[in-house]
Amino acid sequence: MSEVYAARRTRLREYCNAGGSAAALISRPANVRYLAGAAPQGAVLLLGRTEEHDLLVSAGASADRPTQERLDEALRVQTLPGVGGGDPAVAAAGRAAGQGADSLAVEEHHLTVARHRALGSVAPGLRLANLGSAVEQLRVVKDEEEISCLRIGAEIADQALGELLESILVGRTERHLALELERRLVDHGADGPAFPTSVGTGPNAGRPGHRPTDRRVEEGDFLSVCLGATYRGYRCEIGRTFVIGTAPADWQIELYDLVFAAQRAGRESLVPGAACRDVDRAARQVLDSAGYTEGLTVLTGHGVGLEIDEDPQLSPAAMGKLDACVPVTVEPGVHLPGRGGVRIDDTLVVRPEADGGPELLTITTKELLAL
Repeated sequence: MSEVYAARRTRLREYCNAGGSAAALISRPANVRYLAGAAPQGAVLLLGRTEEHDLLVSAGASADRPTQERLDEALRVQTLPGVGGGDPAVAAAGRAAGQGADSLAVEEHHLTVARHRALGSVAPGLRLANLGSAVEQLRVVKDEEEISCLRIGAEIADQALGELLESILVGRTERHLALELERRLVDHGADGPAFPTSVGTGPNAGRPGHRPTDRRVEEGDFLSVCLGATYRGYRCEIGRTFVIGTAPADWQIELYDLVFAAQRAGRESLVPGAACRDVDRAARQVLDSAGYTEGLTVLTGHGVGLEIDEDPQLSPAAMGKLDACVPVTVEPGVHLPGRGGVRIDDTLVVRPEADGGPELLTITTKELLAL
């Protein structure tokens, strides 16, 4: 993998050089991991004029890293001495100045004001430029190794959800079911959950961002579940809705079929070159045409990777177009206050039609099951 990380750093170096910066300081943990293979707590990456000048700077008290992180062996590491040995970002800025750099590109969206001032004070002759979201944009298109990690994470999430559906659900609380799902993710090889697992029953079902409560599952409830697995740092998600203990009511079937149609429209729009807002529009207009214009989620989906919410954003105001090998979610939903609702969420990879179209990573059935 060393050549992969080196190639990523080279691309960023070329971007910085084109912008007039001889060095860059990467402080956002996901970006450090993307470029270095690992991101010990508090560590920063100094990108120098050449590969030989690249350096990972870590605080002595947090140099240990999780076993699933594999640091690029070709990358030099500086560990600051002892507990409280200083700020790695400040040390890296001083190192850049010592190497003769006159400009340092920094991730202003991640730095605090105090930290930015500290960088300027340690090397007053060093001009600080804004790197912006350059690394995040490099991360949008995934290589096949990254997609493989997402695929394995999706398999783990599917397996955890499938096992839960085979158990007795009536009488158990939302909180208990969420904790059991997260335990099963780890049991099957995940680093951990990709985000806090959401389980909603009855009037809570389908509510975006619902945090599990002590409400117990009852017969006739909608049950909505949204979970995700992290595997080697890469995060995916899946969301499904079911009916508990009895044949679904007519209104439940109607609502489910509508959300399913919206989700299918969004999935079928995932082609290279498609405008991100058009994917959102394809799913949203299905719900709009049925009269559900109020209370819809602000976006239909988003990118996933080292973070659970990455670019691109599939929303009405989204800019840009989709590229091949971009993993995204498609997750429309409708929530009816006091009654419950439906959410269907998949993680897919954008692929050209010649390669079979969008690759579905989360394969748990989307039939309206009565559990």
